[in-house]
Amino acid sequence: MLLGMKTNRNIPPIRVLDVQQVEQDGETLFLLRDPSNVVDAAILLSPAAMYISTLLDGRHGIADIQSEYHRETDGQTIGAAEVQELVDYLDEQGFLLSPRFARMQEAMRAAFHASDTRPAAMAGRSYPDDPGELRTYLDGLFTREGGPGALPGQAQPSEAPLCALIAPHIDFERGGHSYAHGYLRLAQSPPPKTVFIFGVAHDTPPVPYILTKKDFDTPLGVMETDGALVERLAAACSWDPFAYELVHRTEHSIEFQALLLAHVLGDSVRIVPVLCGAFLQDDPSGPPTAPEAFLHACREIIEEQDGAACVIAGADLAHVGPCFGDDFEIDETAINAVAARDREDLGHVFGLDAAGWYQSVMKDSNERRVCGVNAIYSTLKCIEGHAQQAQLHHYGYAPDPAGGLVSFADITIS
Repeated sequence: MLLGMKTNRNIPPIRVLDVQQVEQDGETLFLLRDPSNVVDAAILLSPAAMYISTLLDGRHGIADIQSEYHRETDGQTIGAAEVQELVDYLDEQGFLLSPRFARMQEAMRAAFHASDTRPAAMAGRSYPDDPGELRTYLDGLFTREGGPGALPGQAQPSEAPLCALIAPHIDFERGGHSYAHGYLRLAQSPPPKTVFIFGVAHDTPPVPYILTKKDFDTPLGVMETDGALVERLAAACSWDPFAYELVHRTEHSIEFQALLLAHVLGDSVRIVPVLCGAFLQDDPSGPPTAPEAFLHACREIIEEQDGAACVIAGADLAHVGPCFGDDFEIDETAINAVAARDREDLGHVFGLDAAGWYQSVMKDSNERRVCGVNAIYSTLKCIEGHAQQAQLHHYGYAPDPAGGLVSFADITIS
């Protein structure tokens, strides 16, 4: 047992947080963030405070922590008041599993459910929240190195509508140029009236699809959700598609697509936001047991739109490296291996083969952690019988700051 036998249940455990080591003014500090975004603020802790925070497991008291600190620091001491001060600070910030945090979480949930709109959770964090600055920033994705080189307003019109677009959902700083290729083609095409967006629920709720009827707020205006179509999809579900609606609140995989739609098409389109959760797979070598009634309802709606509907998958590909649990470093050999398997999987996308895509990704139990597997599968199923060809416009990868690699691609289907 790491600590002594004393207990003090009045010291609640620290929550699961994102921790990043940073250097500031020549000093090593630890940056703590809330991955669920119940708490928006981030805090910095010294190495000593960080170590003490790791001892907050809800089962031990201040005396235990002092004893452990003394032992692990070769005789250094820390006062009970100092420990209590850190505990109080973490609790005030919402970083402990305490009654205070429970109240903060409940207030957040109540506010989200009471609102008609889903807030722009990543505005001011992953992209500018000022509309003018944001327009310039998003235009820069199209013209920067690796982008298509032309702006949406300069796009040459095409008579062929897009059936679907597979875009990344990685942050714009690392992958925005890849998004731009597909969204330029969307700007060139006859504008759709309805856009289905299949995103990835990274928390992986135990249901296949999660719906919301909330409109999506962006700094460029509100993207309206077609509530009537969402209700039709909900009627096709054998589960409650709103039970985990809260995951929409901070999930970026749809938010980034909604923002680019607002930039490229404005508010002339309505969206149908769908987050993909957990699929069942009875046969490891076969396709998933995805709810066909739901996908059939999607196809029916798309057919009724008579060419005025588009489906977007916000989907990254591989996630590999030490920060994702692999025991190898990212080098040229690892990069080439990822690219080879990505090409193998994407070959089925180019063949418009949903089952083939899924089986190819899963044949090694998805050891590359392709997080967009269900979103891309759903997109391909939705356009079965309506699509003619798929075209790759960009493939790339970016480093993960914590030590890893994320790959992504931009594909249009017409």
